[in-house]
Amino acid sequence: MGGRDAGPGTVTVYLAWSPEPFDPGLSGVVDGPWREILRAEDHLLLVDSDDTLSRVYHHLKWSFEGSPPLLVTACDGAPKLKGLPAGTTSWVRARAGAARGRA
Repeated sequence: MGGRDAGPGTVTVYLAWSPEPFDPGLSGVVDGPWREILRAEDHLLLVDSDDTLSRVYHHLKWSFEGSPPLLVTACDGAPKLKGLPAGTTSWVRARAGAARGRA
């Protein structure tokens, strides 16, 4: 599955985690190297992007005032989920399926 370094044209869902809460404005359709961000909780984002892992990572890193730990990784397929807000699984599966169809 593409997206890690494939660049524009390849859709990937990235998972981003930090022990610090992400900016509350990072939710929905917002400016950045992504199409949409689903805020699963204050410390966990799912990012729909056709840009590289590096660009997504750096834009999220720059959204913090300090330098908290940050993990950003591509989701290869639909991950197993439990205890997240309603609709999270459907959101990821719809995008993961679309990415497989375009790969």
